[in-house]
Amino acid sequence: MQVTDYDVIIIGAGPGGLTAALYASRANLKVLVLDRGIYGGQMNNTAAIENYPGFKSILGPELSESMYQSAVQFGAQYQYGTVEKIEVQGSVKVVQTADQTLTSKALVLATGSEYKKLEVPGEEDYSGKGVSYCAVCDGAFFKDEDVIVIGGGDSAIEEGIYLTQLANSVTIVHRRDQLRAQQILQKRAFANPKIKFIWNAAVQEITGDGQQVTGIKYQDKLTGVEQSLAGSGVFIYVGIQPNTTQFQNLPITDDQGWIVTDERMMTKVPGIFAIGDVRQKTLRQITTAVGEGGLAGQEVFNYLQTLTDEG
Repeated sequence: MQVTDYDVIIIGAGPGGLTAALYASRANLKVLVLDRGIYGGQMNNTAAIENYPGFKSILGPELSESMYQSAVQFGAQYQYGTVEKIEVQGSVKVVQTADQTLTSKALVLATGSEYKKLEVPGEEDYSGKGVSYCAVCDGAFFKDEDVIVIGGGDSAIEEGIYLTQLANSVTIVHRRDQLRAQQILQKRAFANPKIKFIWNAAVQEITGDGQQVTGIKYQDKLTGVEQSLAGSGVFIYVGIQPNTTQFQNLPITDDQGWIVTDERMMTKVPGIFAIGDVRQKTLRQITTAVGEGGLAGQEVFNYLQTLTDEG
């Protein structure tokens, strides 16, 4: 069998990637974790995490550090690297980064996804201070308060309905005059007494007091009049996109770029696994990423055993 640099290269050091590294290295595999940023991924942008088992509340960066220390305790290596391309040469996977070429017998893709931004003033300034892209993650911080949801698709309406269990009121702001969400979701939203709608509204700015969100400014697209809406939380759902540009040469994504796997987290390409938010799935949470990471780490070991048997 051809000599490779690593048994497995894990691309992405979020909760899924770090868990996969823990399981794979504990199985005595030679593991490299590559990430273009700091380990922990989006956890580092979360002030407090309250839905991870074992902690009533923990700071995102603190959980990131704890997961990283667990991941490297059995010898997994970690380094910065921006992956530009992956090639498959028989059973060998070739990973091309900006400054080196690496080879492995298996890959775990854990590059996550990104929420599309409104790109308006105040959005970046108040991220984590009232601006959120995940109601399940942050909704509990706005109990009995008035919140705003921006968007009109399935995610916006589903999350808006979810927020009514916590918030005093939910105002859904949409730039069109009708929703794009499924009819069943629309029916539920229209029937919910806590949900109000503002139509034909183009958000111009997210406002705040320097410490916390206070609301939004929007322009009525029909009249051109700019108006203000008060709210202590702004939840933005204008789309989400997977970080899979560098994998487009591989037959592993659906027509929207999400990676498709089987129940063992393996893609159509033997030896290439995918976990976490980059997968085609519905719930994107730390807990689901960790579960998938543990499974992938074990399945990598099982896959490598088949190569040994064949050899």
